[in-house]
Amino acid sequence: MANTWSARPPADHVVLVALDGFDARYLPILAELPTPHLDGLAQRGSLTTGTGVMPSITNPSWSSIATGAWPERHLNSAYWYDPDSRTARGQQRDLAVPTIAEAVRAQGGRVFSAQWSVVQDHGTAFGDPEGLYTQPGGDCSRRVDDAVAVLRGEPVRSGGRPVILSGLPQFLAVYCDTLDALGHAGGSGHPMIPAALRAIDAQVGRLVAATEEAGIGDRTAFVLLGDHGMTTFDRGFGRSARTTIARAGYRAEIVRPGRSPRRRTDVVVVAGGVASLHLVGSAAGDGKAVEAIRAALEPLPQVRAVYDRHEQAAMRMSPRYGELVVEPEPGWSFGPTPRGPAGRHGATTELEVGFLLAGSGVLPGRTPSGPRHVDVAPTVAALLGIDPPAGAQGRVLTEVLDPGNAP
Repeated sequence: MANTWSARPPADHVVLVALDGFDARYLPILAELPTPHLDGLAQRGSLTTGTGVMPSITNPSWSSIATGAWPERHLNSAYWYDPDSRTARGQQRDLAVPTIAEAVRAQGGRVFSAQWSVVQDHGTAFGDPEGLYTQPGGDCSRRVDDAVAVLRGEPVRSGGRPVILSGLPQFLAVYCDTLDALGHAGGSGHPMIPAALRAIDAQVGRLVAATEEAGIGDRTAFVLLGDHGMTTFDRGFGRSARTTIARAGYRAEIVRPGRSPRRRTDVVVVAGGVASLHLVGSAAGDGKAVEAIRAALEPLPQVRAVYDRHEQAAMRMSPRYGELVVEPEPGWSFGPTPRGPAGRHGATTELEVGFLLAGSGVLPGRTPSGPRHVDVAPTVAALLGIDPPAGAQGRVLTEVLDPGNAP
């Protein structure tokens, strides 16, 4: 595709801060904290609530953010059973459509990603000076170190050697997972959440300062959002669910990623926030079995909802999930009981996340109307004045973009 950077777009650069586990329920906590850098950005745009995709698991969620496509189209799936290999699958990086990083590259721009792995080999790669990927590990500050170095034109280690990006990136992404780690360790009410939010604010301040030092502060837009929320649970009901399915006449087995079910199993269960139930063997394709299992599970007090394939399609989920998807009530997990309170995500109760959009090309004080994960990539493309990724299904959040800065 021809280079489209000659026209003056609303923004010359977009910085995306990917906050794993940034639950919208943390916004009231954030409002009570001294977070000057996030407050400063919010004054240049808005900080509100966005909505994710089902299941609200990390890789499918980031995939919708990166591509602008629903899971039904990008097909990135998590915790499901692959009948071809006869194995349960965990999380993966497969994508059936291009990312915003690939769209930027295809239209003549440069990209840098500090451990936002959804674009690794999808617009960025180790050692590529036009679309550079680094995976420094460590905490959020270590990944921001790489982003700051790139904005200064300094080398960063990528694929085991120092590499310099060929110029300032039009799209830069930084991944931070502190909130997710705390949430899984102790639930959404982990006492360290406020301190983590203040630490994130400090890193955002470093990124803003680095854009100003590079001379691009007034031409940079910022997007900051989570992939999913977090729900606290302290009880598991996997064993009782299997017993309930057995009473309906079918043998269920919870299969971990990478494992295969026993040959006499009728229902393969792959659990990850929600549970994906796949009928196999003699039960495969048996509509009556689906109805019987659903009728057995729905009355359980631990079950919030059971979704059949029609209902999954209405939520635009990947078609790779099973005949039934079981969503636990908050406080429960489709698995063993943990030693203490822990956090899970994957259900409809973890769809709402914090969402910040600010900076060049964004109208201050305007809040987007119902922003969704699938709207991020089209909006980033509009800010940069380029075409969105080819598979994008979301919309541009035009209500918060400055028409005076349109190309």
